[in-house]
Amino acid sequence: LPRMSSCLPNLATVAPSHGLRALFILTTSFVFFAAVTFYWRTGEDAEGQLYSLPTQSRCAQFLPSPPSAIAGGPPPPPGDVFFVETSERTNPSYLFTCSVESAARKHPGTRVVVLMKVLANGNASLPNHWAFSMLSCFPNVEIQPLDLPELFSGTPLAKWYLQSEHQKEPYFLPVLSDACRIAIMWKFGGIYLDTDFIVLRNLKNLTNALGTECKYLLNGAFLSFKPKHKFMELCMQDFVDNYNGLIWGHQGPQLLTRVFKKWCSISNVQDNMSCKGVRALSPEAFYPICWENWNKLFDTISSSELHELLKNTYAVHVWNKLSHGTRLEITSQALLAQLYSQFCPATCAKMKKDS
Repeated sequence: LPRMSSCLPNLATVAPSHGLRALFILTTSFVFFAAVTFYWRTGEDAEGQLYSLPTQSRCAQFLPSPPSAIAGGPPPPPGDVFFVETSERTNPSYLFTCSVESAARKHPGTRVVVLMKVLANGNASLPNHWAFSMLSCFPNVEIQPLDLPELFSGTPLAKWYLQSEHQKEPYFLPVLSDACRIAIMWKFGGIYLDTDFIVLRNLKNLTNALGTECKYLLNGAFLSFKPKHKFMELCMQDFVDNYNGLIWGHQGPQLLTRVFKKWCSISNVQDNMSCKGVRALSPEAFYPICWENWNKLFDTISSSELHELLKNTYAVHVWNKLSHGTRLEITSQALLAQLYSQFCPATCAKMKKDS
């Protein structure tokens, strides 16, 4: 600034013979400055337009007819649909994407929230992956960081999470997922789904409910509860009091079964039973194919047989831990291929393109 101001008197006292030259320099400088300013501003506008165009074309590529809320219908019951990813994974599988897509399509007026631990590590933006690009085209899908300390704060699980030795246990990630789902149900309520479900129907009419898998064992892959429900509070307390991270399922299905038996004062869970406001749904509701028969997902089945099998089913659990290594021919009439085609067509189209 001092050097610029010291130049002003020199311009003012310039010799008359040089007046036209000085005027020319000033005029040229002003025009140059205005041109640069105009370029910057139009460049910013153009950049914004260019940024929006790929988003629109991308969504048209994935969703030629994007789903929308049904106009004029009653508002959906309160409560979000939650998915959780507790690993550091940034490349979602086809099944993960299908799970979220199918839930979003069946709940057009409800937020479908995907909580990802990897986004809580200072990552401000989503990883560059087709699945995130496609899911972001659904207006009701939100992908958010999974802040574990914040989630567990104010619950019996907070102290457990701070004990770092648990991270060395063989089933820590599944156990962490078990902890997340009961904390989410207690704090926020709504619906929780594992990322290996394919949703066939709207789930909002199910409240304070969970599913029975094979042999009268409850499973937390689907949960639907009102916030601050006493049953979920007891689940969190049992998680801590009877903790054993070395036994597969001890903190998940076995925990829910233990708590439900105490809740109902029973020794065995009965089919489709309800007590004290909590309902254990029949296996056909969410687990029409038992984990022991997971390979049936890849068997050919007629459309009429499929309809009969799933006539009382809300969502199909795919048992990803067992089935993930099996190749699926997406254009076949395999049971799983038909589910992809009907309930997550955008994911199915991507699978066909990649095959």
